[in-house]
Amino acid sequence: MACRRHLRSLAPYPPGRPIEEVQREFGLKRVIKLASNENPLGPSPKALEAIRRRAREVNLYPDGNVYYLGQALSRHLRVRPEQLMFGNGSDEIVVWLALAYLSPRETIIVSEHSFIRYQMAAQLIGARWKTIPLTQWRHDLRAMARAVSSRTRMIFFANPENPVGTMVKRQEFERFLKAVPPRVLIVLDQAYFEYVQDADYFDGIEYLGRYPNLVVLRTFSKAYGLAGLRIGYGVANPKIVTDVNRVRPPFNVNRLAQEAAVAALDDVDFLRQAVEVNEAGRRYLYGEFERLGLDYVPSQTNFVLIRVGNETCDGTAIAHEMMRRGVIVRPMAGYELPDYIRITIGLPAENRLAMRVLEKVVERSGQK
Repeated sequence: MACRRHLRSLAPYPPGRPIEEVQREFGLKRVIKLASNENPLGPSPKALEAIRRRAREVNLYPDGNVYYLGQALSRHLRVRPEQLMFGNGSDEIVVWLALAYLSPRETIIVSEHSFIRYQMAAQLIGARWKTIPLTQWRHDLRAMARAVSSRTRMIFFANPENPVGTMVKRQEFERFLKAVPPRVLIVLDQAYFEYVQDADYFDGIEYLGRYPNLVVLRTFSKAYGLAGLRIGYGVANPKIVTDVNRVRPPFNVNRLAQEAAVAALDDVDFLRQAVEVNEAGRRYLYGEFERLGLDYVPSQTNFVLIRVGNETCDGTAIAHEMMRRGVIVRPMAGYELPDYIRITIGLPAENRLAMRVLEKVVERSGQK
């Protein structure tokens, strides 16, 4: 039996290698993972306590309406509960939006090197996508708006961008909102929102009242440290939420994830610490890349994109050699950046180990 024709070229999403798998493959005792942009501090202590408190209830189905988290998040964000939708990770909501609004004859617009799940969602439907080149590693929002045609249904972009780490500023975004026709759905992915320190950054939720075609995505996987529980959310016009709920599967957000997310929202001190550790780690990594003579893209997130390829090896080879030495990073060939790797900012000891290993590997590759 053959699957649908348009799915035959759809490759599964390539996740980062888990620590246990790398330990087995290379016979290593110590492995650190700096590949998937997880919080190196782990989960919030309050979230852990909530998980322990509710662990005996996992025989029960979760609240399909995600009521208590919806109430907590509506207060935190100052939005109405009916503006919220919850997913098993925010990328699940990307798929639902495509299912709810995209038809095979229609098109989405994305940026070059953008998060691959946007394109995959279009491909799942049998729709097409138009890719707009970055300008100096940043979204070209003017070009994205100009690219809208009669068949354009959705525009996806992350701010900050993954895997590049750059951001667009408030004025650029406001011009973009005015230029895009109201019939086109704008999906703004702010998965790394909590990490950004730039004064020209913006909160997309502030614009929902004026632009009913805007959807803002966020996640508990990054700064909140709950990646293993898979919980993200979207904020939008209530009509969009209603439409998405038509295709949302029942009980998609598990019981422990809901409880942990409510507790994590309340742990302000943990979030502050996560941002501080990230800022210090980012400064350290910048200094090391400069010492090693490696080009990197200044980042607003908890990861950095680095060019490591040369005439003899590419980013995939460098990443493999680092993994053999116990440091998992992300090669970027799948994002059409074959000479690059992406390194998540870890704890100080993890960052130092990663830089020692990177230095040895690039020396052996002949780059230094």
